[in-house]
Amino acid sequence: MRNTFAEISLKNLQNNFLEIKRIVRDIKVLAVVKADAYGHGMIQCVDALLRLKAKSPDYFGVALTEEGIELRKSKLTRKPILLFSPLDKNEIEDYLRFDLMPTVSSVNHIRILSKLTLKKKLKIHINIDTGMGRLGFEYEEAVKNIKKISHIKNIIIDGIYTHFACSDEADPIFTLLQAERFKSIIYNLKKESISFGLAHAANSAAIIKFPESYFDMVRPGISLYGYPPATELSTKINLKPVMSLKSKVSTIRKVKAGNSVSYGRLFFAKEDSFIGSLPIGYADGLNRNLTNSISILIKDKMFSQAGRITMDRIMFDTMNQNVKVGDTAILLGNSKSQKIDAWDWSKILKTIPYEITCGISKRVPRVYR
Repeated sequence: MRNTFAEISLKNLQNNFLEIKRIVRDIKVLAVVKADAYGHGMIQCVDALLRLKAKSPDYFGVALTEEGIELRKSKLTRKPILLFSPLDKNEIEDYLRFDLMPTVSSVNHIRILSKLTLKKKLKIHINIDTGMGRLGFEYEEAVKNIKKISHIKNIIIDGIYTHFACSDEADPIFTLLQAERFKSIIYNLKKESISFGLAHAANSAAIIKFPESYFDMVRPGISLYGYPPATELSTKINLKPVMSLKSKVSTIRKVKAGNSVSYGRLFFAKEDSFIGSLPIGYADGLNRNLTNSISILIKDKMFSQAGRITMDRIMFDTMNQNVKVGDTAILLGNSKSQKIDAWDWSKILKTIPYEITCGISKRVPRVYR
């Protein structure tokens, strides 16, 4: 196996799911496993979650039809799979064949559904835009359009949902407004006796912050993989990062004081130094903009990355410590008393842990523990 690998703790994944279950109690849970489970491996993660048996997810959520087909072909589960991507008339046969539920989110989708001649029932979920401004029926028009869909033959509305725009931010006002808009739609649908299945809205942040937004089901994403969507929420839930990124020291060479290391000459040795290298680079998901900004853990000690991050390799300053070829280096993860996590990289890159874990490329082998 390659000397650079991502270690995936399925035990931590299960811990995180059970933490979410503890918080939401008897509310149904849709586990979001899109984007190859945020880079962790969809099939392996679904398998681990299903091993929780009675406490396992009620639904799974993916972005693409291809992801849903991959999950169905694994034969791991017959549980419902929701596609967050909008309905595509060219994929109707796939929805039916693989028992996938597409998202209906526009008047054009109503036209498509109305023209279909289906021999079997197609389950769908309906997306309502309460303020995200991305996809979905405008909330003012939602009841009217859901009523139209409810009259289409062989179409079953299995659920309705909305997506919060800023539930991870400190100010709760807009999230609460979105929740109230969604509640109003639910109230009016019930008033008109329109069946709409499960109502769901809460993402990872809302699960932690807004219990009034749970409705019938919640949709944890990044929290499954060990990260609260905002660092200030970390004390409210016991999450454990699922992915560790490791490599092994492949070379150590002496660099004289004043000499530079790597492209662009962005690092100069202040004294005679031993510079180590690791076989990992930006082709593996180690963003080039992390150059000279991250640390590496070896034998429970922090070492500074040195010089431009290249496609396949990075260098680090051994600080003349006892580092040897073959030593394990932790880029993301824990040692005995130290840790580096995706938030550390996120702060440097002005991004979020979602992008960090999703960005670890396919050429990095995943090792499951």
